Amino acid sequence: MLELQPNIKYKMTKSMTGYGKANIIKDETREYQVEIKSVNHRYLDVTVKMPKSISYLEEEIKKQITQKIKRGKIDVFVLFENNSQEGKEIKINKEIAKIYIEELKELAKQENLSSNIDVMEIAKFPDVLTIKNNEDEQLIRKEIIEVTKQAVENLMQMRKIEGEKMQKDILSRLEKIELKTNEISKLSTGLIDEYVVKLENRIKEILKTETVDKNRIAQEVVIYADKCSVEEEITRLKSHIQQFRDVFTTDEAIGKKLDFIMQEMNRETNTIGSKANSLEITNLVVDIKTELENIREQVQNIE
Repeated sequence: MLELQPNIKYKMTKSMTGYGKANIIKDETREYQVEIKSVNHRYLDVTVKMPKSISYLEEEIKKQITQKIKRGKIDVFVLFENNSQEGKEIKINKEIAKIYIEELKELAKQENLSSNIDVMEIAKFPDVLTIKNNEDEQLIRKEIIEVTKQAVENLMQMRKIEGEKMQKDILSRLEKIELKTNEISKLSTGLIDEYVVKLENRIKEILKTETVDKNRIAQEVVIYADKCSVEEEITRLKSHIQQFRDVFTTDEAIGKKLDFIMQEMNRETNTIGSKANSLEITNLVVDIKTELENIREQVQNIE
């Protein structure tokens, strides 16, 4: 089993996928519930769905979220019920009620119907009876912030747990990539010597002689070495592996950086594969690309 490097202090990685929910009841009359769902997204996108009566608090809710979260598609669902009688005022729109009555009487007269109109029936018509809430906005603002913070904290906890799992898996795969890169490095150093032997034997076989022009051999070896050397690519690939680890030691959002480094690692691996004149190296390149693809899928979900 591969051991993660013990001398590196990694920071907590956050997933962009998570769920958080919180609800509180105040004075047995005001009930709040905030539910937050997040999935991966290129940027931060927050959508809030809430009752019209407290829609003025939408920006406050977004503020609490953006202070903690840097990337992801965030959907917020807010429920609010106020069963308190305090501050509620019933209003009757008498002008609209009179219009209803006059029109109904006119209709009854035209259709020869009874014109007995009950006041309770009129009250059921739209805009006749309204209940106005003179709520304490500052109190509600304070309470909605409280429940939103709880929901965000629950969301963050889930994102951290998921992120920790992804970090361990990614670092383990990086160890495998590093080991295979070292194997390629060892194999590549022997390719030149192997090529010299094959070239000499081939020349002897074709020319039917044991005498070989060493200068010509040297020229061919230089050309071959230039074409198949992967030393530079291996050096850069190792550097990218270390950069990848270093990113995990920062506190900022790291998903975009990791994605960029992944692209560079893929590029170097592809170049090694195209230069490799060895079946063993080709197989190792395939193994590395498989690990890189598995890492890439997880990086897409890191904040």
